Amino acid sequence: MPQSLHDRAAELHMLAAHAHTAAAASHGQGSLTAHELSRQAHEHSTRAFEASRKAAEEHGTPQPADK
Repeated sequence: MPQSLHDRAAELHMLAAHAHTAAAASHGQGSLTAHELSRQAHEHSTRAFEASRKAAEEHGTPQPADK
């Protein structure tokens, strides 16, 4: 069954939150993996934002202008 845009956005937000938590834990260890986890967290956050924006646009919800 295809996911709704809202479900996909929520999933991406959860992935981003997990990646941020993992990166924060790894940063204290001085691991190179921490940098990769931070990059992944940023990527998930960006994709979640875009999915949320798309879902809002489909439902006619006004969006703030980009700065």
